[in-house]
Amino acid sequence: MIFDSKLPDVGTTIFTIMSKLASDFGAINLSQGFPGFKGDPKLMDLVYHYMNEGKNQYAPMSGVPVLRERLVSKTKKVHGVEYDSEKEVTIVSGATDAIFSAITAVVKPGAEVILLEPAYDSYAPGIILAGGIPVFVPLKLPDFSVDWQKVQEAITDKTRLIVVNTPHNPSGYMWTQDDLNQLALLIQNKEIYVVSDEVYEHITFDGRVHLSLMTHPVLKERTFICGSFGKTFHVTGWKIGFCFGPGELTKEFRKVHQFVTFSTATPLQYAIADYLEEENHYLNLPKFYQKKRDLFCEGLKSTDFQLTPAQGSFFQQVNYGHLSQESDMDLAVRMTKEIGIASIPISVFFKNKDDHKILRFCFAKEDEELIKAIEILQKTNIFK
Repeated sequence: MIFDSKLPDVGTTIFTIMSKLASDFGAINLSQGFPGFKGDPKLMDLVYHYMNEGKNQYAPMSGVPVLRERLVSKTKKVHGVEYDSEKEVTIVSGATDAIFSAITAVVKPGAEVILLEPAYDSYAPGIILAGGIPVFVPLKLPDFSVDWQKVQEAITDKTRLIVVNTPHNPSGYMWTQDDLNQLALLIQNKEIYVVSDEVYEHITFDGRVHLSLMTHPVLKERTFICGSFGKTFHVTGWKIGFCFGPGELTKEFRKVHQFVTFSTATPLQYAIADYLEEENHYLNLPKFYQKKRDLFCEGLKSTDFQLTPAQGSFFQQVNYGHLSQESDMDLAVRMTKEIGIASIPISVFFKNKDDHKILRFCFAKEDEELIKAIEILQKTNIFK
């Protein structure tokens, strides 16, 4: 039999490829975006407590009420925005679940969806599976800001959705108030919805404030806000996130979500609900991660790479185009094998694999591991 694939151009993700390569060659894995340190023991104890208490059966499809209520309280405190915990908040099995369910809820066959690239690799497959057509709009280099003129030119009468990401992966660019205003102007009189990937909402630097799309009244009424407890609390393997959306959109979102994962691990939900009661558990994250970003960037200054410190996220990009014309994929593989440092080539975030000679490193690692990686990069001339 010849199988007709729905995703003929999709293979194993680059994150799996580079992590396996790092493992095979004993390299320091600065490729895949996961913290290299343990979560808070207090959070682990809470999970153990609720498992022993018997909170081990299916949770409600929309999430346990206490977690939704405390998430709403946190959101009001942080962003000054109110949501209805019963009708406008859903707990999901990771932000990828949220993004996929949101895309599926609104995209019909033939609809166009605008992606700002470089874009995270889960967006386009979800659109294609829903029968939609991805329309790629490049971000402006070198800062990866949005070219709003190009976005406007990409909008047609078939445009149904725009997917955005702030703080941005892989660049770390953070949206400004002008970005929010520009997007609102473009869609306010059109039947266009938004999926906003905001999983790095609490990982911001140099005093910058994350501007969620929910803070703009026009955008709030047509946007799915997708977030991640896993990213925030250093427990990415738990695959637990959330999605905010206005009531009518959430109703459609849940119709899809219930057939994707239905519900999310019950003891984890109760544990995180209690953990959210202490605001420093998330408000101290910028300070925590900025120390790591600064440590990594300061060390990279003594290498031949060029860089601008990331505005947010736990990724740092470096440019090597002034040193070599080797493809970023070849360089990433060679560095993993030859010097033991694994990274991600930025070309994989582009539909046409545009190669801007940029690598992405994840600095969400123990300081000792970052220092070791820096020393290797300082001492080794990979371009000789």
